[in-house]
Amino acid sequence: MSMELVELWRYPVKSLQGERLTVAELEDDGLHGDRRWGIRDLGTGRILTARRRPELLAASAVYDGRIPVITLPDGRAAHGPGAETDALLSDWLSSPVRLVTAVGTDPGRAEFFADATDDSSEAIEWTMPDDRYVDAAPVLVLTTASLRTGASLHPNGTWETRRFRPNLVVDAEGDGWLEDGWIGRPLHVGGATLEPAQPCVRCTMVTRQQPGLEHDVEMFRTLARHHGGLFGVWSRVLTPGELRVGDDVVVSHPASEVADEVAGLA
Repeated sequence: MSMELVELWRYPVKSLQGERLTVAELEDDGLHGDRRWGIRDLGTGRILTARRRPELLAASAVYDGRIPVITLPDGRAAHGPGAETDALLSDWLSSPVRLVTAVGTDPGRAEFFADATDDSSEAIEWTMPDDRYVDAAPVLVLTTASLRTGASLHPNGTWETRRFRPNLVVDAEGDGWLEDGWIGRPLHVGGATLEPAQPCVRCTMVTRQQPGLEHDVEMFRTLARHHGGLFGVWSRVLTPGELRVGDDVVVSHPASEVADEVAGLA
């Protein structure tokens, strides 16, 4: 199967709108700059996400060099961490918050709802990995085959990439949850190699309103009914390297399978 990298995304600040890139550096622990920053609730110590504060998705973040620049829905902008940024974000969110880095600090804590369709259900806390405010693993991969499959099951929904917040979108023919079959197999993209490690368990985030996208609880319900609430695969980095939109994408057999095949030919 011929496959191609067609979208490349990074999210400088957890749960804010991110940047669509044409080229990015894949580091040992994820895309350069991806989810290195978050907004901490000073009352609870948790990193805010759009699960708890949906309005975060109305703001955006990009990098100016190494500094995250946040633009609020009303056009006000915050440049990097500091007292002015914290005051602006606190005023916007009507609660005391701080822009913090994930690098070299304690792993971030956040919450998700027990029922992804009910914000009044039990809030469950989880702890994120070190040095990035990612949910489970460094890189999230999604295919156009899965997007088409979801759209066929809920045709009134808008199955736009931004709703699902992947890092890499791979164009692949056909339909079905194609990337599920990649778990444990090396995924070569340009000069880099990833290894899909686990399916991405979806939550209320996929239902949230965003600029240009309506609130849609059926997005989650569709995934829950037809695919156990899973969509895309969390992946770890095997070989860092440069990624470019247009790169060929190739899935290899696991090393164990190759060894078995060689042994069988001996």
